[in-house]
Amino acid sequence: MEYLKITFRVFFILGLLLFLVLVTGRRKIGELPVFDFLAIIILGNVVGADIADPKVPQLPTAYAIILIIGIQYFMSRYTIKNRKFGKKITFSPVVVIQNGQFIKSNMKKVKYTVDNLQMYLRDKGIFDINEVEFAIIEDSGSLSVLKKSQFQPLTPSDMNIPTNYKGISLPLFIDGKVYENNLTKLNLDKAWLVTQLKQNNINSLDEVFYVDINTEGKLFISKVVEPKDITSNFP
Repeated sequence: MEYLKITFRVFFILGLLLFLVLVTGRRKIGELPVFDFLAIIILGNVVGADIADPKVPQLPTAYAIILIIGIQYFMSRYTIKNRKFGKKITFSPVVVIQNGQFIKSNMKKVKYTVDNLQMYLRDKGIFDINEVEFAIIEDSGSLSVLKKSQFQPLTPSDMNIPTNYKGISLPLFIDGKVYENNLTKLNLDKAWLVTQLKQNNINSLDEVFYVDINTEGKLFISKVVEPKDITSNFP
């Protein structure tokens, strides 16, 4: 009976948490403010105690979960409306490199060393600090970098080159299923798709795993292929 109770509690808690997380919105774990992070830690302890010990009453646990996420939800809403309050309960962005120079006082404030910054810069593909104009430690702890203008890649607008619109490709066929709705949006049909595949030496939909079409009308086709073991080529 205890195992059945634990199983029921796991499904109940997972369902409750999923519902509450969907209600409160989506954010990456690494982008959570301090208060949200603390709420997750407390929530983990409450849920762990409920699942690990069947003797713990479940209704108070469910109430605690709803209360914690409810507080987190209203706090996040209030911090959006009241920026002064929000700055007091979370970290503010801190500039650690400005005009190509380290800001030593701010580095001490966030407890970052030169080695730390160099590591994060390398993670962004920057191996020469001379390339950096600004670097900012965000409230999530991540590093945002603005390169000096002479080290930024050229874009078509920099060279006054006109470009065509490029939107999202539409899937037409995935793993045995033809996406009729997408074909209809393009005033196409399954017969057109089959014809296009034949022009690419594909005589049956069974030979194809994935097909999509981009805004230029070009097809991308991925056939059904058997995996090959290439690990044997590695030393």
